Amino acid sequence: MTPAELATIVTDTAREVLAAHDLDASVVPDTVTVERPRNPEHGDYATNVALQVAKKAGTNPRELAGWLADALAENDAVESAGVAGPGFINLRLAADAQGQLVAKVLEEGEAFGHSQLYDGLKVNLEFVSANPTGPIHLGGTRWAAVGDSLGRVLEASGAEVTREYYFNDHGGQIDRFARSLVAAAKGEPTPEDGYGGDYIREIAQAVVAKRPNALEGTPEQVQEAFRAEGVEMMFAQIKDSLHEFGVDFDVYFHENSLFESGGVDRAIETLKENGNLYEADGAWWLRSTDFGDDKDRVVLKSDGDAAYIAGDIAYVADKFDRGHNLAIYMLGADHHGYIARLRAAAQALGYDPEAVEVLIGQMVNLVRDGKAVKMSKRAGTVITLDDLVDAIGVDGARYSLVRSSVDSSLDIDLDLWTKQSSDNPVYYVQYAHARLCSLERKAADAGVDLSSADGAQVDLSLLTHDKEGDLIRTIGEYPSVVKAAAELREPHRIARYTEELASAFHKFYDSCQVLPKAGEEVEPIHVSRLALAMAARKVIANALGLIGVSAPERM
Repeated sequence: MTPAELATIVTDTAREVLAAHDLDASVVPDTVTVERPRNPEHGDYATNVALQVAKKAGTNPRELAGWLADALAENDAVESAGVAGPGFINLRLAADAQGQLVAKVLEEGEAFGHSQLYDGLKVNLEFVSANPTGPIHLGGTRWAAVGDSLGRVLEASGAEVTREYYFNDHGGQIDRFARSLVAAAKGEPTPEDGYGGDYIREIAQAVVAKRPNALEGTPEQVQEAFRAEGVEMMFAQIKDSLHEFGVDFDVYFHENSLFESGGVDRAIETLKENGNLYEADGAWWLRSTDFGDDKDRVVLKSDGDAAYIAGDIAYVADKFDRGHNLAIYMLGADHHGYIARLRAAAQALGYDPEAVEVLIGQMVNLVRDGKAVKMSKRAGTVITLDDLVDAIGVDGARYSLVRSSVDSSLDIDLDLWTKQSSDNPVYYVQYAHARLCSLERKAADAGVDLSSADGAQVDLSLLTHDKEGDLIRTIGEYPSVVKAAAELREPHRIARYTEELASAFHKFYDSCQVLPKAGEEVEPIHVSRLALAMAARKVIANALGLIGVSAPERM
């Protein structure tokens, strides 16, 4: 039984008890709190529902808690219920009810923990979106790991997710990139405002190899040749790096298409027509302060050229016009101003500003021997996605980046994440999964009938050991962890949970003999414990899958 299922029992019982005492049962919320107490001696779970509703119902919290405890104790799923403090209720589940969670996991398999929380929601999830002027740096790498994981979590919660990369191929940065390539091809120094690093020389050489006459023609023609070919090559490298990192996108949206398709012009015309764009000092301004921004924004400059925000406005419209009803932007630490700006743009265009969410990610630093690692061999000035993967592997990189909340800066200790020990969180969790796989292989050798461990023929009421209970209850928390990760847009909750589950398994395995010793007969408890171990393995694999980390069978 999961905490959510127990919460439903508590909710229904509370309403029945209040009604039986001629009190207002409607004061009981649809969702009540049921959680594991800090001290396991107090019970398996605890609820504060009596404290929450007693005053509204017109009774004393402790008296109401007593009524509820008596009623809950009569439920077949509850072994005992007691009142603590001013009105808390401590609950112990019946062994059979607790064990049925194991059967549920084995039956649902990969679907365990999934829900229809966001059924019908179409999410446009934009992340990374690094300019194609260089390799993905660490900030973009963090968003690659977190964004892809968030997409998986939202999909597991019923949403239809479009992963989107906003490809900036319009603007001054691309021009500087092209000039840098031309200089490298000519053997000249990098322009003062240009890009350096080995990758620039490599791409410049590749452009010349593909188009031997690329340096011929007017300066404009030469720059255009290197711009067109260089951007395509750079973006191909970015895609390859992301793919090797386990991140692929459904849509690569070209910023330039907003101008070529007339999307920018249409958005500007809409704002003029609805009065949310006004003219002043020869320019056209968005009335963004009317919608919560700190200042109005220039959309059309006095020379008639579109300001950068014009593309952002058109892009907001395009996302919703394609049928999405939630747009999530994942942006870097220097983009705080975009939160109010993008929401204001959506509202000014007539869309729901609540359907625009902006997540801001903080910086990432690499540390080795207690000192910051500052230089990339290839990019010259920044650490890249490929550098991180080379140092600690794809699994280590993804796990380390997802494990912490994005609203805080992150130091990745290369010494820690390369250790093959329990000090390394990803190794610790993956080792638990591999150990569980080994256990299943040994079970077959020991003559334990795995086919009987499908929950139908296994006596799960035998799982009464404290460590068995701890493991079952930890498994039971998984659906609520996934739900919270989806609702709060915090996939790091999944990573942290896997460590708790791995810890609960190791303690169970060290305390409970799962398989018979040599010469011993196979007893029902062996099959029951094997079923529990199989359930733990499935949930660890499910959780690792949601953050894009592999679940190895051998280590």
